[in-house]
Amino acid sequence: MFGACRAAPLARARTGVAWGWARSAASEANSHQPVAENQQDSQYRDTVLLPHSRFPAQLPGRLQPETELETQQKCGFLELYSWQRQRKTKQEFCLHDGPPYANGDPHVGHALNKILKDITNRFYMMRGYKVHYVPGWDCHGLPIELKALSEVKGAENLSPMEIRQRAREFAERAIEKQKSAFIRWGVMADWANCYRTFDPKYEANQLRVFYKMYDKGFIHQDYKPVFWSPSAKTALAEAELEYNEQHVSRSVYMKFPLLKSPPKLTSVIDGSSPASVLVWTTQPWTVPANQAVCYMPDSAYSVVKCATTGQHFILAADRVESTAAVLDMQFDVLSTCKGVDLADGSCAHPTIPGRVSPLLPANHVTMSKGTGLVHTAPAHGMEDYSVASHHQLHTDCLVDEGGFFTEAAGPELQNKNVLEEGNEAVIQMLQAAGNLLKEEKYMHSYPYDWRTKKPIIIRASKQWFVNTASVKATAQEVLKKVKVIPTSAVNRMLEMLDRRTFWCISRQRCWGVPIPVFYQKNTGECLINSETVTDVIKIVEQQGTDAWWTLPIEQLLSKEAVAKAGGHDVLDYVKGQDVLDIWFDSGTSWAHVLEGTEQRADAYLEGKDQLGGWFQSSLLTSVAARKKAPYKTVVVHGFTLGEKGEKMSKSIGNVVDPDVVVNGGEDHTKDPPYGADVLRWWVAESNVFTEVLIGPVVLNAARDDINKLRNTLRFMLGNVAGFNPETDSIPASEMYIVDQYMLHLLQDYGSKVTEAYKQYDYSKVVRLLQAFCSRNLSNFYFSIIKDRLYCEEERDPKRRSCQTVLLEALDVIIRSFAPILPHLAEEVFQHLPYKKEGVFRTGWINASSVWKKPGIEEAIEGACAMRDSFLGSISGKNSLEYEVVIVIEPGLLFELMEALQAEEKSTVSQLNEIMMASQTTLLSELPKEIPADANIIRGTFLINLEGGDIREESSYKVVALPIAKAKCPRCRRHTADSSSTPCPRCLKVLAGKGST
Repeated sequence: MFGACRAAPLARARTGVAWGWARSAASEANSHQPVAENQQDSQYRDTVLLPHSRFPAQLPGRLQPETELETQQKCGFLELYSWQRQRKTKQEFCLHDGPPYANGDPHVGHALNKILKDITNRFYMMRGYKVHYVPGWDCHGLPIELKALSEVKGAENLSPMEIRQRAREFAERAIEKQKSAFIRWGVMADWANCYRTFDPKYEANQLRVFYKMYDKGFIHQDYKPVFWSPSAKTALAEAELEYNEQHVSRSVYMKFPLLKSPPKLTSVIDGSSPASVLVWTTQPWTVPANQAVCYMPDSAYSVVKCATTGQHFILAADRVESTAAVLDMQFDVLSTCKGVDLADGSCAHPTIPGRVSPLLPANHVTMSKGTGLVHTAPAHGMEDYSVASHHQLHTDCLVDEGGFFTEAAGPELQNKNVLEEGNEAVIQMLQAAGNLLKEEKYMHSYPYDWRTKKPIIIRASKQWFVNTASVKATAQEVLKKVKVIPTSAVNRMLEMLDRRTFWCISRQRCWGVPIPVFYQKNTGECLINSETVTDVIKIVEQQGTDAWWTLPIEQLLSKEAVAKAGGHDVLDYVKGQDVLDIWFDSGTSWAHVLEGTEQRADAYLEGKDQLGGWFQSSLLTSVAARKKAPYKTVVVHGFTLGEKGEKMSKSIGNVVDPDVVVNGGEDHTKDPPYGADVLRWWVAESNVFTEVLIGPVVLNAARDDINKLRNTLRFMLGNVAGFNPETDSIPASEMYIVDQYMLHLLQDYGSKVTEAYKQYDYSKVVRLLQAFCSRNLSNFYFSIIKDRLYCEEERDPKRRSCQTVLLEALDVIIRSFAPILPHLAEEVFQHLPYKKEGVFRTGWINASSVWKKPGIEEAIEGACAMRDSFLGSISGKNSLEYEVVIVIEPGLLFELMEALQAEEKSTVSQLNEIMMASQTTLLSELPKEIPADANIIRGTFLINLEGGDIREESSYKVVALPIAKAKCPRCRRHTADSSSTPCPRCLKVLAGKGST
């Protein structure tokens, strides 16, 4: 008879015993009143089995954080990781921790990330997996160096070792602060064995990966333009840039006088009037390094004549009109040709007399802005460099590490900052040469150093590169086999990989892992081979990379290695001064942290900025070194913003400090102590795959949600007090049908929650939890079982039946939210009526498959449909003042209701309990004695069984009639013969207790 499922009946009953979340079970339990009416004077008050629990409905003020700390201590939060690692199981789950920078206090971004990871780990641990989670920190690089040195006067005079020492000390202090916060938030991890990128063994493993990639030809040294930070005096990778959309450049329109007319244009440009090519640039300071002017071969170009000056200009046909407007000139088009027709032409350099700039084809030229002709300075542009490589042009750099023109730029420019007075000087030189047509301010997106927040330049220098062009095809194929959540993120990462042609991994700093290369003093030729690297790695493994700066070269470089390389004397060499990019530092963490021969994590989980950062550097190093990804799943979350969707800043005053969230601020009325679980709830309930909002409104709502959950838990705890599951439980087959139905819903809830956790969809877990507690438990189940709980005899099987379900529901609910709210879960576990080891040591939801009874829904839903009709007909009045008559035509629906009430009339049947009336009458036809003015509600109910094989729509009638019986002074139902005498059921219970 039982078959297909349907949604649970969830209409709230408006009755004397009805409960909702807003008017919670616990609030009624707290008032010690089983019904809405006051029973203070009732002589039967003490015979009612009221809920009893010491579990508090709320933890106001300091009680919340204090209780959490007590719970952490009592329940062994710090010992949990090592405990689960000792379990004998072959199932392992490895979440590899992406290292945060050790450069500051913990912030809400840390909270979002670490709590998401902890929810994941706790879920897998509870499911029986042995979790591997080693937290780490990224300890090298400019962020730490700058902050460490900002505390020191005369920092520019410090030696490399003094800088390294101060940076290390700063990083160590930051790590301790962050670690303490993570532990306070309840994050379970291998805190005794964290990894830090400055640990000697970590550095040694990093150098092994470096050499393996070098040996395979993926790493090489080259002289070419790179992103360069003058403010930090180091090269940068693309991932270290941020773009300022409001940057203003001094753009110029300039002319390059034609020296040699392209052969195909001689008939148009006859030499009678001066002719020039028109060029636009936003970086005038690069003009002294110009080596050519590039055109797009397939585009159309025009030769125009200026109506006022008679000068001839060449520019893209599509740009004639807009350029004339900008220059406030009138252009007459004399001829139009293809770009290829500009071949073999050449121009005079606009600021350097005697230098020639040839016209060359290039595919990077665009027609969206400018003149369609591009000034080409190979030392200061990636595409420019490609043109230079193809045509053997010079790539001389006239700019030093600090962004100043060198001596080679000439006396007019030497020592001038290229972005400031150097720019001005070049513009003046163009003006003096008569080649400046117009200067104007131009606002556009421009790359900045993400650490110093100052503009970068592109500058040619000798650097070490990973040739990503030779790796990315394999990396893209490997990435397609990785599960990425959300799926949209994989396309962004693939696109980023596609655009990346090389990765500059050398940095001109001293706080980092040195590139293990030696250089011949006279020739500059580099020395690196398996022997030299092996020797360095041995020393680093024992002493750390400080040894590179403290030991003399003869202790780092052996005579044998020099001889094998064809050298003569160790002292003919010097140590390289570059360190590795910190993305290479963290990107090789898989080689140090991940265990086993596979060295693959089940998951990497980081913010979306890591799509071009750690996710990518980890993938590239792993694919280059061993042709596989270091992860099976990548989970990408968004950034944290203020609750109005704005960025957090001190000036706006919307910065949320997680320490203040947990422990409260100086003024608790303004910044109350919420505790760590509120922070965790905020993380879990948010849609973390977009931007995540936080602020007072969000946090207050999270606290309210948890308090509602506490009320529901308190009601269940209060009503299973004294219940021993080993001796008092009722088998499912002997339970009330509505109790069996709740077990069925519990089983379904457990399955859905488990699946949501597997998909990292923790906001869905929260929604499922809230819906189940509010609708299925508080609004539905608690409402109808209160009479059984409070008024039946304590050991009556009917009461034990719903107590059994309450205890099962309590267990399932606690386990379902335990990964999210570990403090609350353990706190509730301490109030259970039986001794049990902590929630995290006793496994995941254990919802028996026996509970799954799809067809049972038809009986309960049918009854609830009729109850809704009944309650709707009495307009919110007390349902206990009525008897309800249900009339159903013979058929399946009638048979289902007979299973709930075998007799025609009943005050104690399962059907009457669901109807929440004082008496229910079940008939197959409408009785003749029904009053003529009775309100008869008609309805239909569709029965769908056996997966749709059995479908039957039955009609029913519901009539609410005022009941003639008196109100029982004990149970408050209208089932007594006299208002001074208990009803038959209550008399029987009282007799069993020995009462009169």
